[in-house]
Amino acid sequence: MLERNFQSRLIRELKELFPGCIVLKTDTAYLQGFPDILILHKDRWAALECKRSPDEHRQPNQEYYVDKCDSMSFSRFIDPVNKESVLYELQRSFES
Repeated sequence: MLERNFQSRLIRELKELFPGCIVLKTDTAYLQGFPDILILHKDRWAALECKRSPDEHRQPNQEYYVDKCDSMSFSRFIDPVNKESVLYELQRSFES
């Protein structure tokens, strides 16, 4: 599966899972390595870096920004294999 296909399906699923949320795709040309998707939900936010598989190459700075965003709120690498567990963690984060 192409990353863009996974990402577009994930965005639809996020909007269903968190009604009223705002999902933004970030601009990699602006800040290289920043996670692909920013989710704004009520008074919470999260950032997700989409990968088409668990072993896909990570670009420079991606680890740094995922870790930094996670220390501020919630951030993860997400792929088709870990999607369900990441979405479960995200739900718990948004509920707390």
